[in-house]
Amino acid sequence: MRIIILGAAAGGGLPQWNCGCGNCNAARAGRIPSLTQSSIAVSPDGTNWAVLNASPDIRAQLAATPALHPTGPRDVPLRAVLVTNGDIDHVAGLLTLRESQPFDLLATAAIHDALAANPMLGAVHPQFVPRRIVSLDQTVELVPGLTATLFAVPGKVPLYQEGEVVETGLLGENTVGVELRANGRRALYIPGCADLPDWLLDRIEGADALMFDGTLWDDDEMICMGLGRKTGRRMGHMPVTDTMPALAGATVGQRIFVHMNNSNPLTDPASPQAADAARQGWQVACDGMEITL
Repeated sequence: MRIIILGAAAGGGLPQWNCGCGNCNAARAGRIPSLTQSSIAVSPDGTNWAVLNASPDIRAQLAATPALHPTGPRDVPLRAVLVTNGDIDHVAGLLTLRESQPFDLLATAAIHDALAANPMLGAVHPQFVPRRIVSLDQTVELVPGLTATLFAVPGKVPLYQEGEVVETGLLGENTVGVELRANGRRALYIPGCADLPDWLLDRIEGADALMFDGTLWDDDEMICMGLGRKTGRRMGHMPVTDTMPALAGATVGQRIFVHMNNSNPLTDPASPQAADAARQGWQVACDGMEITL
């Protein structure tokens, strides 16, 4: 199985257009890497590819990834797009993929309903892009030789669907993880997760690779930095300082943080936090990073 991190950042990317925090300024100056928004590409053979989450940066991501370049006038190796929730940073890129190019669009029924409620996404015409509804714990083939199983993880509805009361530990079709299998290898992609109950730890156990929600280092870091008024858990994301001890005893091949917010010190490879994560066996994703299993 071959995996390419197309985008390693959370919503807004790094630098975020309206943010002058230390990380964003460092990225603008080239002192730390810039990161685009959350997405990966997966292939069992290096020829047929599926993309998980269509970020607003997908045009630049595809351009920067030779494995996904067209092989003819309208021939591309992209066969399927799967989205793990209805968040804007995971679905807005579908509008870029509206060029009458055939591929399958896979998601749970709840996520498809959220997409269908936006009339603009009708530009991604079903004549070319069939909508495939995937039930939880149903195994589907993304491309020949690569399967995906969606499973619920604790989370919440997208921001644009929030009401007065927000439940951040919902279990259902709104926030899912993905178990990928190809050629005897197993990888898990969980870019958004609010908690790690025992049953989820059991599911992670023994994976060849785990790509897990690394949005915030500390739960209150955005509040402390004056960048927002919500904690990570209020946004549906478990902080890294809780994730690492929770997974310390897990048997996992490669463990990689994805979906980092611009405030997260992990985005600075020279930070003490990045060194701490490395000591605990974690890698920090960057754009273009490749994982071969």
